[in-house]
Amino acid sequence: MGETAISDLAATRRSGADNGAIPLVAAGEESGLIETGGSDPDAETEIPAGRGELIEPGRALALADFSPPSLGAGEWLVRFAYKLGVPTSMLTSPLGKATKTRLLATVSNPLPGDRAAGTALRAGHFLVHGAKTPIAQIDFAGAGRMTPPLERVVHSFAWLADLEASCPREQGAPVAERIIACWLDANGKPPSKPGKGPAWSLANAGSRQLNWLVQAPLILSGKDKRLRARILGAISDGARWLDKNVSRAEDLLGAVAGWCGIVASGLLLPDGRPRRLYGEAGLIRALGDLMGDDGGVLSRSPLGQMEAIALLVTLRACYRATRREPPASLDNLIAVLVPPLLALTHGDGSLGSWQGSWAIDAETIARLVDASGVRTRPLRDVRQWGFQRVVAQKGLLLFDAAPPPMAKHARNGCASTLAFEFSQGGHRIVVNCGGSGCAGGLVPVRLEQGLRATAAHSTLVLDDANSTAVLINGGIGSGVSEVDIDRRTLEGEKRGRATRLEGSHNGYAARYGLVHRRILILADDGNELRGEDLLVPTGKKGKRGKVGFAIRFHLGPNIELGLSEDGQGVGIALPDGSYWQFRAAGGEVSVEDSFWVDGQGRPVPAQQLVVSGLVSRGGGNFAWLLKKMS
Repeated sequence: MGETAISDLAATRRSGADNGAIPLVAAGEESGLIETGGSDPDAETEIPAGRGELIEPGRALALADFSPPSLGAGEWLVRFAYKLGVPTSMLTSPLGKATKTRLLATVSNPLPGDRAAGTALRAGHFLVHGAKTPIAQIDFAGAGRMTPPLERVVHSFAWLADLEASCPREQGAPVAERIIACWLDANGKPPSKPGKGPAWSLANAGSRQLNWLVQAPLILSGKDKRLRARILGAISDGARWLDKNVSRAEDLLGAVAGWCGIVASGLLLPDGRPRRLYGEAGLIRALGDLMGDDGGVLSRSPLGQMEAIALLVTLRACYRATRREPPASLDNLIAVLVPPLLALTHGDGSLGSWQGSWAIDAETIARLVDASGVRTRPLRDVRQWGFQRVVAQKGLLLFDAAPPPMAKHARNGCASTLAFEFSQGGHRIVVNCGGSGCAGGLVPVRLEQGLRATAAHSTLVLDDANSTAVLINGGIGSGVSEVDIDRRTLEGEKRGRATRLEGSHNGYAARYGLVHRRILILADDGNELRGEDLLVPTGKKGKRGKVGFAIRFHLGPNIELGLSEDGQGVGIALPDGSYWQFRAAGGEVSVEDSFWVDGQGRPVPAQQLVVSGLVSRGGGNFAWLLKKMS
């Protein structure tokens, strides 16, 4: 993105951003607020190092190792035979006769849908991230491509939960039948392999199978017997298609969705024991590949984390419906998945904007966690997943301390290394723009790549270039490959206790011969955040010349700003009436337009502070301070 890229993204221009209406004390009186290490690029902010626990640097995501459920010899043979392709009827029926397709139990949906989206369906529209699309205009065959969020909702049949939440079954069933009839007309037979249109990705096909089985009362309670038979046939065909193609998933989360559809089919369809045994083993293996040791998914995306939890919670409801105990490892895996998700929530319970996510509201997060049945605290140091969380009374700091996800794992990969978010109480002060994962709703699709760029995050950008290449369709290219992180507690006589985070990445090393190093120090009262961004030369040969830099601090909504006369500070007035000061050394401070994607996926006009200038190829350091004044 260019230097003014975020200005170009802004939905509207805020008036009065640079009129100096909020006064700052004189620059001379501020000299005590910023301490810098001078011109030495290796210098650090002059805060006592103190004594405290040193957490050793970590650089890689480690794969967890999970074993499939243990079985007796008989069950192992059944599973092995099914894996080889022996028909279910031969494994379950003495005469090898196929059983008529029917459902064995009614599942209680553990995750209620969106009532507003369900109401829109009854009025003839799909409502996805605030954008309405008439059902009559949907090409269910997939020839006319829809936006990615709409494709996922339509072809995964996630909308069934929304419809269920909006009205009694007798009112919702006719709507569901009309839509599913159109879908079946356009998708009569499953293709030979995945990828034949969006309906037949493993992620959509697995989720659709699970949703059809869970929402069976809604789609099978009508009076049209022919349609009911078609739906049951599609459920049976879908289970067989997943059996054959689950190994061809487009990514790890798609594989987990496919295996969940297989296990649910084994639980709820007749003669399903071989399929269930086969599916349970595959699911546990897929989850082991999907997650790191601390429970974070390897896509590093909170959206992926939420999807994995939702799939497993829904699958567990299928076990309960059939009065069967799920494998012990299933509950254990859900328990491992929840704490990393909570680690990326702010004080109000809503989600931070990381790796494609937006500020998903606290109610949505709380519903998911309640459905999981997990009672736990957020992880402080999600080392494998790559995030750090520091809580200091009402202050809360989130820090991205890892490379972007590997290309094979990325769905909404963002070049956000060493970005941070900071909030106090229910007010977000420094944020990331977020929302690339919901682009196609009220956030235009054309902004998707821009929202994944380094400039859309609160970190340093060199020469308007991304620290890691941002590709189309959520992909990530070369750039940051190594991150060092150090966390410790400081004990200072003058300032008291504080938490110090220091990280560095090599994303600009190959192009500019500079390593970005960031130090963040949050006081224990949560009222003072000190930072320093350093550019340290690397390589045997020094490079001459200068390169442009910009340190961006995207601000939360409804914040009023006033620039100081010396151009080195900004007054920040929060909606609750509290007043903060921002001061910087080593660059010019300006205010530019930005926007932030809120909990409903809507772009909200906002502003950003930018510390910019030129830095020598020999390196430089730039200290800054964010402090509460009243």
